[in-house]
Amino acid sequence: MDKQIICRVRDINHAIAELERQFSRQFNVSINEAMLLCTLREKGELSSGALAESLGLSASNASKIIASSEKKNLISRIVCKDDKRQMFFSLTSIGKEKIETMRNEQIDIPEILLKC
Repeated sequence: MDKQIICRVRDINHAIAELERQFSRQFNVSINEAMLLCTLREKGELSSGALAESLGLSASNASKIIASSEKKNLISRIVCKDDKRQMFFSLTSIGKEKIETMRNEQIDIPEILLKC
């Protein structure tokens, strides 16, 4: 394996970690929570499975992100009318405000990520 590729992956990983810290400091959300909010803003109500697929996460990881976003009152759970076992998630007013704030604020994207 090409040693330069591994070093580039390392540098990208460091840049993503720095971006994660910036999101946490600036908006009090993780990158995954921000991506969840963005997905719900674009697509409306989604099931946990659809959210996991849209975010590229496993069901268990998506469940953790959903739980943390619910705890912060960014999203709400909606029971399906036809099947009470099925749950859908949507943005709360707080979640809508949060995603709009993130969209309107300056975020410093590490240069290496701009090249990807």
